[in-house]
Amino acid sequence: MQEQPEPAFAPGLTAQVELTVTDADTAQAVGSGDVPVLGTPRVLALAEAATVAATATGMPPGSTTVGTRVELEHLAPTVVGRTVRAQALLATVDGRRLSFEVTVSDGDQTVARGRVDRILVDRGRFVERAGRVS
Repeated sequence: MQEQPEPAFAPGLTAQVELTVTDADTAQAVGSGDVPVLGTPRVLALAEAATVAATATGMPPGSTTVGTRVELEHLAPTVVGRTVRAQALLATVDGRRLSFEVTVSDGDQTVARGRVDRILVDRGRFVERAGRVS
């Protein structure tokens, strides 16, 4: 029987990233609305950045992760000048598939929550295949 390789990541892995909201992060600036508060696309980008940070130190050589699915509830507005923190928790690992629970908070208030799924891929092959798509 062939021995299976040890999984690169295990459930329970966490990371967090922060963002101090500027005018460039607002719904007005990113085209997702006309209000001067943190735009949903920036909330999503911050949540994804937390998942990337969670896998950064244990990434196998030549590998990367790419996003495959997102579920996100943007629950509360955040004004310019406030700092929000995105926390990612690796909830499940199924082979190369990684599923993260994410929360974004402004102090004690939950701004957003959801799930981000990523898959572990060979970076070189992924970039090569992406370049062939026309």
